[in-house]
Amino acid sequence: MNQQELDELEKSIDLMTDIAQKNGLDFYPMRYEVCPSDVIYTFGAYGMPTRFSHWSFGKTFHRMRLDYELGLSRIYELVINSDPCYAFLLDGNTLLQNKTVCAHVLAHCDFFKNNATFRYTSRDMVERMASSAQRIRQYELKYNRHKVEELLDAGLALSEHVDSSTDGRNARAKVKQQQYRDRHGEYQPIFQSADHARTPYDDLWSIGETEADVKAKKPMVKPRAAQKDVMLFVIENSPVLEEWERDILSILREEMLYFWPQMETKIMNEGWATYWHLRIMREMDLLEEDALEFAKMHSGVVLPSRTSINPYHLGLAMWEDIEKRWNSPTEEERERFLREPNQGREKMFEVREMENDVSFLRNYLTKSLIEDLDLYLYQKVGNDWRIVETDWEKVRDSIVASRVNGGIPVLYVEDGDYNRNGELFIKHEYEGTELDLKHLEKTMPYLFRVWGRTCHLQTVVEGRDVIFSYDGKKTQRRFVNT
Repeated sequence: MNQQELDELEKSIDLMTDIAQKNGLDFYPMRYEVCPSDVIYTFGAYGMPTRFSHWSFGKTFHRMRLDYELGLSRIYELVINSDPCYAFLLDGNTLLQNKTVCAHVLAHCDFFKNNATFRYTSRDMVERMASSAQRIRQYELKYNRHKVEELLDAGLALSEHVDSSTDGRNARAKVKQQQYRDRHGEYQPIFQSADHARTPYDDLWSIGETEADVKAKKPMVKPRAAQKDVMLFVIENSPVLEEWERDILSILREEMLYFWPQMETKIMNEGWATYWHLRIMREMDLLEEDALEFAKMHSGVVLPSRTSINPYHLGLAMWEDIEKRWNSPTEEERERFLREPNQGREKMFEVREMENDVSFLRNYLTKSLIEDLDLYLYQKVGNDWRIVETDWEKVRDSIVASRVNGGIPVLYVEDGDYNRNGELFIKHEYEGTELDLKHLEKTMPYLFRVWGRTCHLQTVVEGRDVIFSYDGKKTQRRFVNT
């Protein structure tokens, strides 16, 4: 973009901000930055502009960058949930495309600020991630880069198994990270539980002890109830992790808890932003050629996918349907629900504040919407893909099930002292969808890496309970007698 276009974009942002506020949107102060494609795709691969380095982020960058160069996909913008809210615009976009993006991110920021799922989000995560990245670099210098990267491999493989519920967040208080200066003058993390305070002088009691002696003293634990937060359980109770390793896993867990609300509200959030960029751009009084370009861009964004759910398409349709139904309720709805007409926007803001994808789909994906959008279930039968279900309730329930826990399999720690030998036992909460067994068998060694003893995972395969076990050498499976 040249300077003249940047000046016009700045004026348009002021106008769009005013339109958004007049329509009731409430967002943090916005910061916009126009960036070249390499920067945008670097941020897209890392997830944040200040995150630690890891080889998997580079792999993701090269794949995304290649797709962009081949015209297979395009990142129009990146927006960060923070206060102030940062939006990064692609320099290769046209002026109109970046205007649309600015309208889109205003609605994203409104959603970040007001949706209940984001109420525990750290709004200073840009700075916190920068600090965490610096700590990890210091660990690389002190303990060897390869050793730190090996731990990051394991941590990233397990990082999605956290508990984002209120109970899970309260459990975070059990691990309080502080720092003290050790006898060598270096800062070290302290992990203290609520019932055991530590001081910088506790290491005096361990003079003469070997590492094996320390690990042997660590008591094995059993969770009082099945614990969903696998990462937290490992951080607090692993018999083999050193303190700096617990610190790194705590960093990964904290970052995943930051990203988690976005995973739980993907359809709502993208639909909300698409709804509002459409309304804001309509009020911008565009020239005829600009209106045509905008229509082409918008239609491309909401184009239905042949193989999966497009969150922009489904989310927009649901928000528009809510507005229509509450603006013009039927006689039955008015009598049954005491619903007054012309309450569409009010209802939309109420839903935006209270729901996540699961409740949003369960409560507002109606029979008429499913029929209008031609949604159905299909599967591969032989060599052909065939429609296997068109009943609207079953279609809705299947879509809802795919969004439970952000689409991540639910695992619970059942026992931290399985077989009375300090082994870890985890159970998959099977609800009709089997685990990817190849992925499971590749992940088990990472679980062993952070627990240090044989790890077991129970799931369901072809209708039968199966326990997968990894002892540090190979993965074995056995059927459970029922």
